[in-house]
Amino acid sequence: MEKMKNMDVICFGEFMMRLDDASQSIETSNPDEVKFAGSEANVAVSLATLGDNVGYVTRLPIGIVGNAAVHRLAQYGIDTSKVLRSEGKIGSYFLQQGASRQKSKTIYDRDNTPFSSLRPGIIDWHSILKGAKVFHTSGISAAISQSSADATFEALDVADELGLTVSFDINYRSALWNYGADPKETLVRMMQRCDVMFGDVIEFEYITGKRIPFEATSSDYQMDLKAYEEWCGELHALCPRCKRMIIGIRSQPQPRHHVLTAIMIADGKMITSAIHDIKEIVDPVGVGDAFAAGSIHAALHFADDPQKWLDYSLAAATLKNQIPGDFNLTPDEKIKALAGIG
Repeated sequence: MEKMKNMDVICFGEFMMRLDDASQSIETSNPDEVKFAGSEANVAVSLATLGDNVGYVTRLPIGIVGNAAVHRLAQYGIDTSKVLRSEGKIGSYFLQQGASRQKSKTIYDRDNTPFSSLRPGIIDWHSILKGAKVFHTSGISAAISQSSADATFEALDVADELGLTVSFDINYRSALWNYGADPKETLVRMMQRCDVMFGDVIEFEYITGKRIPFEATSSDYQMDLKAYEEWCGELHALCPRCKRMIIGIRSQPQPRHHVLTAIMIADGKMITSAIHDIKEIVDPVGVGDAFAAGSIHAALHFADDPQKWLDYSLAAATLKNQIPGDFNLTPDEKIKALAGIG
């Protein structure tokens, strides 16, 4: 297997079909459009949109559906030359959008897919990662099956061996951890293997058992910065290797009204950013992936300025809320404008 050429970032995860309906349950729904999605693929699309050279590694089914999925990724300029194929079905998820005061609900069908049967030795990580700068994956890759978890840790081993920056999104999805592993123990091991990390505040709460209320209804909310600073110290002690850790913090006064901010732990110190009041949410799916992609792009382009890094990541996530589907297609100049980066 030849290595990918001139790649800044290699993303690894499962690519799926997304089915959704604005108001119906899965039993009565009639989705009129099929989308493709997947956390790490969403990151790859964002990075390609921002002009970074990115390759994507996954395993998809042989056949028309798998072909369509690969074509979808390639449309955005992503290198798909190392996407593996095998017999099986494509993973999928159904999203029931929240209406009135109801929250959105996600139902997965990811058992017995080509990705779930990945195991160490199938992917030639040395060839793929050689020459790349960043390797990105998430906790989802380890949640699907024991063998996919083992394949993910194999990739982390090779990324370390080759000296890549490891980017990790916690992406804790309780509904996916069905094969017997302890999710928290596995995720902490992955967190301790990364250099750059993103997670939603709820995921960090799950890991640490600590919660700091964030009940913002507007951008003038006063955060308990002392409490967050103490928490950041605990997280830095838990993951001392991680040099840039972003915690996304969100409140939802209404299903279509969110308030979003973030803090960063940069070399053990806490950095804050603006609070964005988003009153007309179009599609909140993929906001965390937009955060992660913004963070990776910042790592490549202004690594020495943690404030710009955080502001850019938060701006990318904020703007994703206005875009339907999982992919953040916001251009670099628009993100910089919201972040106040000249």
